Order: sequence, then structure tokens, then C-alpha cells
Amino acid sequence: MTASDPSSLATVSAQFAEDWIMALRQCCTDAQLASFLQRAGMHTVRGHLAHRITLDQIVRLYQIAAIETKDEMMGLWSRPIRARALQHLLTTVREASSLPSALHRFSTFWNLLLDDYQLELATGEGSISLRLVPRDTRPCQQFGHMLMLKLAHGLLSWLAGYEVPVQAVQFAFERPGFSDDYSMIFPAQVSFKAPCSAITFEAAKLGPANKRSTAELKEFLNRAPRDWIFTGYREHKQSLRVREFLYRTSWEGGHLAGAARTLNVTPRTLMRRLDAEGTSFQAIKDGLRRDIAIRDLQAGHKSIEEISQDVGFSSPANFHRAFRRWTGVTPSSYRTSES
Repeated sequence: MTASDPSSLATVSAQFAEDWIMALRQCCTDAQLASFLQRAGMHTVRGHLAHRITLDQIVRLYQIAAIETKDEMMGLWSRPIRARALQHLLTTVREASSLPSALHRFSTFWNLLLDDYQLELATGEGSISLRLVPRDTRPCQQFGHMLMLKLAHGLLSWLAGYEVPVQAVQFAFERPGFSDDYSMIFPAQVSFKAPCSAITFEAAKLGPANKRSTAELKEFLNRAPRDWIFTGYREHKQSLRVREFLYRTSWEGGHLAGAARTLNVTPRTLMRRLDAEGTSFQAIKDGLRRDIAIRDLQAGHKSIEEISQDVGFSSPANFHRAFRRWTGVTPSSYRTSES
């Protein structure tokens, strides 16, 4: 397991980005969209994304589309967000002396630009929430809601100098089939069918904001959304803690008893907790193997036989069968489609 950051290995389902792709169709031609996806390394079948999506692919598509559509929110909102808007947002929030003040500046900025939603701050018993309150009855833009809440979290974390803990996240839409993907995005439990979409922080954990230089601001913009789109936290889900254990352990040592021992629970308790999250130890192990294989197939530096060994298979044939079960295609077909 060679990557230094396990969060960089995470993938999300193709369905996670469907609203994003639909929004892009409204602000560019079919030929432009096909070019964006091809340059981002995303393969489509009959107009839909064919494979799971990596962090690198999300970053590339975001950076390509934000520039070439001349809309920094890429069609996700009814009004285009023109070039340099996010730079102005960063310039505004970095002057805040505290994270609550930065959150206030964030909401004020977007309320000047958005027709779709009013961003409201609400305080509860020891908490501060940023809410997206709709101005009309149009259907929720799922990817847009996620991106706005995650951008708020990302900016606060940038100002704090560490990933700010999140108390809760809620969305105003029905639980989608890809809801597990949100655990890779937000370091908190996520609920659905709420009156409005919102992200909530513990007030006591929103402290002073660090002063950020112009050079740091430019670097944050140039790398966006690489540094903030996927969470680095693992404590909010038992399944992510198990994945972290497997990432740090050899495949031979990656067994249920070892994971339970590391997490200070019995194997039976761990199995029960994973079952409550709708997963299993073997499913988590297969998911990590899949994501490592996807990364290495995209990189193109290793043979399929080497990759099969790296992810713990005794033979390429066994790896072929498993990869097809995970993704619907063989490793060689996947590599061809991504090249």
C-alpha cells in the first residue's frame, strides 16, 4: 500500500456526479462536455459515467469546467458565478478574526450572488449551523448542495490550519442510492429529507482564524478542490476506521481479529457495528483493493499481474474475476477505456 494519504485513494460512485454532469450540459455543448470528461480521464457509456471516480478526476474536471464554462460553479446554480468570484470570497473570509466571523462573511458573500438560496446562520445550544434556505420551489441540486456545504467546511479548515470537526450534515433531498459516498466527503453523520440542507459545527470548536498570505490564497485556489473535497477524518464511521487499519496493514495481516484488536472491540462487536452501517469487513477490504487497483490502472506504470499481487491476489485470474465483480469490467478493459 504505497500512497501516503489514504483519503487520496478514496473513490465515489459514478452516480455521485450525475447532477454535476447534468448541470454542465446546461452551460456547454455536448462536444465541450465530452472534451471535459475525456481530459479529466472520465469514461462515459451512452452519456453516463461508466466507472467510479477518483479524487484526481474530480479535481481535473472541476478545474477544467470552472475555467472553460466561465462559471466557477459550473452550472450548478441558476446564475453563473463569474471568474474570480472565489478569489474574492477567499479575500473576504481571510480578513475574519474568528471562524464564526468567517462563516458570517461566507454567507453574506453568497447571498449577494445567489438567486436560488438564502444562506442563513443559526445558533443552537452550543452549535452554529449554515443553512441553505430555498428561495423557490425548484428541485434540489444534490451536487450543488454538497459542494456549497463542503466549500464552507473547506474554507474554515483552511483558515484554522486543520480540518475543522463537523457536528452534523443534513440534506433537503431523499437519501440517494450513493449515500455512502458522503462519508468520504464529510467527517460527520449525514441525514436526509431535512427541511433544508445544512452543516452544523460545535461553537466551542470554532476558534480564531489564522492570517493567510496572498501566496497561500493563490495556492488554495490553484489546488481547489484537492485539499478539501475529501475528508481526512475516519472517526465518524466504523467502516472508515477499518479501512484505515487495512491501509496501514499488510494483506496477510489484514484480518477481522486484528482490526477489532486495533479498535479495542471484540470481533463480534465490530461485525455488529459494521452491519449497522450496511457493510462488512470483507466488503471494506474489497473496496480498498478496488480503489488501489483503480489508481494503479489509471497511472499505467504497473502490469496487471503486478497490480493483482499488490492488492493481495494469488493469481491474475482471481484478480480479473474480482475486479469485474467490483466494477462491471475487466482490468484490461478498464485500463483501455481510461487511456
